[in-house]
Amino acid sequence: MSSTTSRFIIVAGIDFSELSNRALDQALEAACLRQNAEVHAIYVEPESWTGAGPSSTPAPGTRTETALHQIQERASERVRFMGGKLDSRRLKRVVVHFRRGAPAEHIAQLAADLDADLVVVGSHGRRGLERLLLGSVAERVSRLARCPVWIVRPKDHATAGRIPEIEPPCADCVRRRNETGGGELWCVRHSERHLRPHRYSYATNGVYASSSAAYQATPDMT
Repeated sequence: MSSTTSRFIIVAGIDFSELSNRALDQALEAACLRQNAEVHAIYVEPESWTGAGPSSTPAPGTRTETALHQIQERASERVRFMGGKLDSRRLKRVVVHFRRGAPAEHIAQLAADLDADLVVVGSHGRRGLERLLLGSVAERVSRLARCPVWIVRPKDHATAGRIPEIEPPCADCVRRRNETGGGELWCVRHSERHLRPHRYSYATNGVYASSSAAYQATPDMT
């Protein structure tokens, strides 16, 4: 928790992409879970402009006042989009910031300047050249920031096999979970081999079931 106990401050990095819209939406929603919260949305004009990016992104060299207006418009648009999901009794204000330079450094620095409690940034979660171009800001922010960093990325377990360390979900396990409504987590093949046993309980309306069954949480996926 920040030393600024009277406020809960979230810094959200945006770049006018659809993914950063989602990151800002989740920052706004998260702010409504805390009392006296603020969301500070920051757009950083990169040092080396590639010409790529959404058409609504401020053009390189845009006057600060114009860029701030564009960022404010985007923040207002997301507040309207979230509508009834937001609690104005908790979310006290949304502030926008515009800086020029290295995006990750400026996002982390703003978080430090504000003594922020949380940073939210988006990442496409890709690897190789795509990761270098699209995901490196989130990765660097997570290393530089001195507060929790929430990285928002698209849900895409189906392509996890492209990453050597992470296998995609077993289709039979997914089918079994769907068929049993989560009553059984693994298919027949994977329920037979395990690495580490533990116990679990189901929660219904916040109350844990009195009976719990032994099972293995991490099946051997070989």
